[in-house]
Amino acid sequence: MSDESLSQNQVESLLKAMETVDGPARDATDSEAAAAKPSEASAAPPRGKTSHQKVSGLLPEGTRVTSYDFKRPERVGKDQMRAMHSLHETLARNYGASMSGLLRTMTEVKLLSVDQLTYSEFVFSLDNPSCFSVLKPSPLEGHWILDVAPTLSYAVIDRMLGGDPKPGEAIRRPLTEIETRLIRRIVDLFLTQLKVTWENIVELEFEVDRMESNPQLVQIVPPNEVIILVGFEVMLGKNRGMMNLCIPFNTIEGFNSQLSRNGWVGYGKGKPTEKSRERISTSIETAPVDVVVTLARSKIRTGDLLELSVGDVITTEKEVNSPLELSIQDVPKFNARAGAFKGKKAVRIESILESKRIPPEEEPE
Repeated sequence: MSDESLSQNQVESLLKAMETVDGPARDATDSEAAAAKPSEASAAPPRGKTSHQKVSGLLPEGTRVTSYDFKRPERVGKDQMRAMHSLHETLARNYGASMSGLLRTMTEVKLLSVDQLTYSEFVFSLDNPSCFSVLKPSPLEGHWILDVAPTLSYAVIDRMLGGDPKPGEAIRRPLTEIETRLIRRIVDLFLTQLKVTWENIVELEFEVDRMESNPQLVQIVPPNEVIILVGFEVMLGKNRGMMNLCIPFNTIEGFNSQLSRNGWVGYGKGKPTEKSRERISTSIETAPVDVVVTLARSKIRTGDLLELSVGDVITTEKEVNSPLELSIQDVPKFNARAGAFKGKKAVRIESILESKRIPPEEEPE
């Protein structure tokens, strides 16, 4: 243990010392006591100064104290949380498109948040009854959970049965067997997109272990176990509802390296191989590009333009012997000379144009 680390007793002593730091009222009291008993005041320093001495004795100078809640340990790193956020943003877009196709109406899915909390906090924050699906992500050990809020589940069921769902009072009852089968369709659609999203990290096969209506009866991990909660907001017409994906951290703890910022993305910082170079070159070789040769540029008034007729000559500022500008995809690249080749109009490249860079002060903001 380093010299800067503190024991629990030292932390408690520090907190007590901080609580007894002298304020204006205490300074006045200490000054009166010192005036009444100068001998005692000289022998013992004021309480405020004693507190400061305790603080300086416990902590090195410049050390900051931050609170830590042992009920909510931060086990997931910031890089992994950022990667989870980016990962499920793609899932939200793809799932929204799939839902629109299934329900034959505009459906928008947004990723609201990615948080870490304990399993008990997650369970007690849900509606009861709810549509609570316990998922088995093979080959991982343990279970995941997908929760669909009642406001969303009943709106989806209404739409599937040909209705036009309108926002109203939430229905407080468990789903029937037929309604559960209908909701299972959007759950299976979510699992299909979830599998595609996690392919770069681990190949998963999802199956629904069971569906419950009371979340508090499902115990997949201990209550104080850390879970990652991914919250999605689904907008179906004027209806809005939440879908929550609960991922216990102990099920994906072995894939922390893959969840780093460079692990889940499809590329890294390594050098390109000959195979990758050949694959990219093959794709680029067949890509069509536009090649344009500009003969000249000039300005003309609108009145003169309207009076043009066959046989008129338009003069430009460009000299006849000056090279032409050849552009590729609207980017000037070469100086060229016009001519003919095998009975067709052609240009001959004479030199390469220097790339024109915009000065930093002229770049658009």
